[in-house]
Amino acid sequence: MERSFASEIESLKLGAGQVFEGEGILAVTKALLQAGVSYVGGYQGAPVSHLLDVMVQARDYLDTLGVHVEACTNEASAAALLGASVHYPVRGAVTWKSIVGTNVAADALSSLASTGVTGGALIVSGGDYGEGASVVQERTHAFAMKSSMWLLDPRPSLPNIVRMTEAAFELSEASSTPVIMELRIRACHLRGQFECEDNRAPTVSSRAPLAEPAPFSYPKLAHPPVTFAHERAKLEERLPAARRHVVAHALNECFDAEALSSGAPLVDVGIVVQGGLYNAVVRGLQSLGLADTLGRARVPVLCLNVVHPLVPEQFTAFCAGKRAVLVVEEGSPEFIEKDLIVALRRADLQTEVDGKSFLSAYGEYTGDLVRRGLRDWLAHRGHGAACDPRGAAQVDALERRRARARELLAEPVPARPPGFCVGCPERPVFSAMKQVREDIGEMHVAADIGCHALATFEPFSMGHTILGYGMSLAAAAGVGPIQARRPVAVMGDGGFWHNGLLSGVASNLLNRGDGVLIVMKNGYTSATGTQDVVSTPTEDARRDAGAGSATATDDVIERTLQGMGVKWLRTVHTYRVAEMKRTFTEAMTTAEPGLKVIVAEGECQLERQRRIRPQVAAQLAAGERVVKVRYGVDEDVCTGDHACVRLSGCPALTVRDAADPLRVDPVAHVTSDCVGCGLCGENAHSAGLCPSFHRIEVVQNPTRRDRAAEAVRGWLRRALFRLTAPRGARA
Repeated sequence: MERSFASEIESLKLGAGQVFEGEGILAVTKALLQAGVSYVGGYQGAPVSHLLDVMVQARDYLDTLGVHVEACTNEASAAALLGASVHYPVRGAVTWKSIVGTNVAADALSSLASTGVTGGALIVSGGDYGEGASVVQERTHAFAMKSSMWLLDPRPSLPNIVRMTEAAFELSEASSTPVIMELRIRACHLRGQFECEDNRAPTVSSRAPLAEPAPFSYPKLAHPPVTFAHERAKLEERLPAARRHVVAHALNECFDAEALSSGAPLVDVGIVVQGGLYNAVVRGLQSLGLADTLGRARVPVLCLNVVHPLVPEQFTAFCAGKRAVLVVEEGSPEFIEKDLIVALRRADLQTEVDGKSFLSAYGEYTGDLVRRGLRDWLAHRGHGAACDPRGAAQVDALERRRARARELLAEPVPARPPGFCVGCPERPVFSAMKQVREDIGEMHVAADIGCHALATFEPFSMGHTILGYGMSLAAAAGVGPIQARRPVAVMGDGGFWHNGLLSGVASNLLNRGDGVLIVMKNGYTSATGTQDVVSTPTEDARRDAGAGSATATDDVIERTLQGMGVKWLRTVHTYRVAEMKRTFTEAMTTAEPGLKVIVAEGECQLERQRRIRPQVAAQLAAGERVVKVRYGVDEDVCTGDHACVRLSGCPALTVRDAADPLRVDPVAHVTSDCVGCGLCGENAHSAGLCPSFHRIEVVQNPTRRDRAAEAVRGWLRRALFRLTAPRGARA
């Protein structure tokens, strides 16, 4: 089963005056209930997955409030869920991962932003911008501006995050506009506390339904010709209403400069910062001696919890009397910086605006980058002497150490890319594909979002494109006609249900494509925390499967494919490498036209371990017999060429120095992390490698029969040793 959120669910029940302690994203979850939300939906994806996971597991409690929870199949269906707020005075919230989820939901969101809403509509989008993030180099900021949706970027503090969550609904209702709240990874996992309020049962809900539906209203449709009226309403009514609300409720925060023990306030300069970067700015000022541990700073700071729409009057009020301000804003184009310049020039204020000239135009604004930028900017504006020389020197010292490290290293440090988990059922598929590639030659492989994208790294190095979740088969469609060998597409069962079924399979069948699709059927959307999908096996199926595959009892993927017209369909257990190799070879070489689908079946190993470990612990506690399977390497047989390692990539399969002092090369070695999946031995058999792997059964709570059998085996081993060992060693 999925991870239990029992303790988190209990924290959702806290009432007025009680103190919540936990992560930022769970604080958002609690704030939704305090705001009287009527319905919640979304699509899983780090770092906001816990919001939906906790809500799904808390359904029994939410039912008592009348809150409906919907685990959506993709972001588009989640965005469409907000349609309930178009006509009705109900508050709704949906969540997904960053700009990639927003892109999937773009059609629904654009229409929603056009019609406007009656009840508050909130999208919680989680993710970071920059090379350290797992998303493309785009920003939700641009989408919000394009569609005239308001964007919050709250200062990372649990009380402020809760305040902004509740304020988002009020802002949405005051301006009839959907609101996006963006949370960086650090904000989602930030730990802290806040004083709770009572949860509010929504006025309209599943427990208090409306007697009649809303009357038909054509202006509520995102359809010509009323869309032209919507555009006028956005600019003439909703935007001014939003700006008035931002000012009236002080959603943005202005922190005045204060005198500290290090000196007087620097009132002739100021900093304008996105809310999500506020902590990085304050920490940078602290290291330069310009702020204390409570966040009081000698430099005034305008913290923008609302980054769209911006309020020109707030800019002019903050910048009045200042020589220069620094805008701290991640990414390019610099939307805030440009809007600030326009606002100042229209107001005939000559305050100079700095930004990307002192900070990076791309990537994440790390603590080091912000501190260096602040130091250089303050020096440029004549306040270099105000900085603590020790803090300023740390910036240079760190850069010198990095330069020295580069000099001392003869070559770059080897990359350590992420890889599959120990015993991952998807690794055997790529081992088989790698063997087939050696036999038939190179092949075009369209990769996909999910755990299987890790096959793009060594030792497999497979995957020519990753263009979207469930999009691999569609991405391979244009390759097939221009090359002799069939293209291959790989997707997980999560991607299959998210988008692959229609965008890939249906399109391929419609156009009579001739390619190979491999569906990794591990039972969950594993990469995001093993959430359930349509084909997730039931508890009974998992229990019946025991320690083996828990997906074999559910063939909904296969039945769906057959119902759509797929003729060539095979289901193979992933750990049977030789069978997978034969099946994949057949798919690549058969003369039969049309789409060939291989369903690679094998339960996610993390989920399997999470499922069976409590069972094993209970058996051991009850004194029952338990057998654990492990694998090892016979050093006397191992040739030391390490082909097994290059074919597997399993973290538990590594190398170590041989016990024989005459052997120079290291030998293969299986660590104690082994989960007994058997891939190393399957690979050795399938690829014709040296037969050095052996299977070990560790018996706990052995029976009398086990002890007797081991006694016989021990006697036989000693007898064989006396017969075969050299005479001098027999003693």
